[in-house]
Amino acid sequence: MTTASVITRLEHTIPDRLLEEKVRITVVGCGGTGSAIAAGLPYLHQAMLALGHPYGLDVTFVDGDRVSKANCVRQPFSVSEIGLYKATVLASRINLFWGLAWKGSPYFLDEAWRGETDIVIGCVDSRKARNGIMGSHAYWNSVYWLDIGNNADTGQFILGQPDNRRAAKDQMRLPTVADLFPEVIDPKLDRKDTLPSCSAVEALQRQEPFVNQTLAYQALAMLARLFRYGRLSYHGGFFNIASGRTSSLQVDPAVWQRIVAQNQQTLKRAPETKRRRRLGAEAS
Repeated sequence: MTTASVITRLEHTIPDRLLEEKVRITVVGCGGTGSAIAAGLPYLHQAMLALGHPYGLDVTFVDGDRVSKANCVRQPFSVSEIGLYKATVLASRINLFWGLAWKGSPYFLDEAWRGETDIVIGCVDSRKARNGIMGSHAYWNSVYWLDIGNNADTGQFILGQPDNRRAAKDQMRLPTVADLFPEVIDPKLDRKDTLPSCSAVEALQRQEPFVNQTLAYQALAMLARLFRYGRLSYHGGFFNIASGRTSSLQVDPAVWQRIVAQNQQTLKRAPETKRRRRLGAEAS
């Protein structure tokens, strides 16, 4: 007689408070990925309310950039909005359509930014910007940091818990993208030639169409499961739009240790030019 092996699936459980109180979300960066996240968050808000959450979401969009002509190609901005702040445009548009009172903050998130939040969603386009998120008051007082980043045709989304007082009681803290891949917060690895696209053609050459939306909606689907079921067996994923392959990041300390070890070996072998391309740190 054979005995079937039992596979124990590890899961992360959401703090009870986020199922009982209004969930404050700060979206940092309102470009290609941030605007896609912004478009999907009202649906998550509505779904949470329909499934019994008492308050849903309270969202703040943070970005000091203004709409440019090139943004009107692959980002949801119109020519009439050129020169306006992206954060306030998105907030105003969403509030008008959905009858909400979400906020747009036309500033860059840094150590001086004092907004209170439960979940920081980082949709930034550089390691320097990620480093800025980690140094902010919002990050160190949040419950989760959801990082979303991409290169031309690949990207990742990783939900982690900042190593702060809120995560101190969690026996199995979800590692952040910086815990797993420390190079993504090293400003020295940012490309010096990474400048805003000056034309529609250049914007499309730098990354494939729909890579931002694909990552954004996979990340939102993960958040929807977290709030619906109160738990997750995965907390991120990696996507390659050229091959169509997607792999999930499981909630498993063994997996995390293996990723860190493999990443360290890769960085030791890889020349600086390849290190700069690792993970989606150059375009969002």
